[in-house]
Amino acid sequence: MKILLDENLDRRLGRNLPGHLVESVPLIGWAGLKNGQLLPRAAENHFEVLITMDGNLPHQQNLQKHRIAVIGLRAPSNRLADTQPLMPSVLKLLTQIQVGTLTIVSG
Repeated sequence: MKILLDENLDRRLGRNLPGHLVESVPLIGWAGLKNGQLLPRAAENHFEVLITMDGNLPHQQNLQKHRIAVIGLRAPSNRLADTQPLMPSVLKLLTQIQVGTLTIVSG
């Protein structure tokens, strides 16, 4: 599965998602894009999942119109030490996630 980590997450989270191609928004040159630009661009580039900590995203975007699923992480902070423990749940979720949906993963 092709996964995009939002710019508010540490790119090292990808190490915890073996078997998947994981990219980071800043590393592919998309830092600073608003969600209204990021979601369609990610879908056009064949990303299947966006992982973010942006709590406003579901209120700002109609996720059903984009061919991408979104996983929202809820942790005390976006530091690796706080988000890394959520990755086993994310990995399990990836087997059943649906395009156009938002799923929240919390610790």
